[in-house]
Amino acid sequence: MRLFVALLPPRAAVEHLAAAVEPLRDDVLRWAGTDAWHVTLAFYGELPDSVLDDVTARVARAARRHPAVELTLAGAGRFGKAVLWAGVQGDVAAVRRCAQSMRAVGRRVGVPPDDSKFRPHVTLARSRRPRDLRWYVEQLAGYQGPAWTVTEVALVRSDLDTEPGAGPRYDVVGRFPLGDVTTPPPAQR
Repeated sequence: MRLFVALLPPRAAVEHLAAAVEPLRDDVLRWAGTDAWHVTLAFYGELPDSVLDDVTARVARAARRHPAVELTLAGAGRFGKAVLWAGVQGDVAAVRRCAQSMRAVGRRVGVPPDDSKFRPHVTLARSRRPRDLRWYVEQLAGYQGPAWTVTEVALVRSDLDTEPGAGPRYDVVGRFPLGDVTTPPPAQR
């Protein structure tokens, strides 16, 4: 199974960004569905089913070592001429540390080391051929979404679709609370 660890923005953040992106949607790019929007912390790739319990336990332990953080989706950028993304602002240093821990989990279960620079983002669209994405980036440059508190990480399974043009389908395998997340007291009666 193909796995990754991610932060999942709440509905309010997704809907706010979707409203900003809607006027930009065209047939030039392959736009990701809003249900696929996430911030990848670590990509594990194909792993045998036999390691799922180990990965799950390790991700849960690693999550407990990191505090809840406040984030905002803001601005935009591009990776080369193929990927358009929305940026992330807030306690990015804490998110980076959490991503390092999640990448370490991958190494412990046999995933090759990922030494690429971590840049938290939400992928909005891709292009099959090189495109000048600057216009899209400029249109979203001033975007500022609502802040939210990240209280958990998600272990997500990615199933690649066989239909041409279809993106991957994501299913959450587990959600794991960050370390300083406390359960609110029960409501007073």
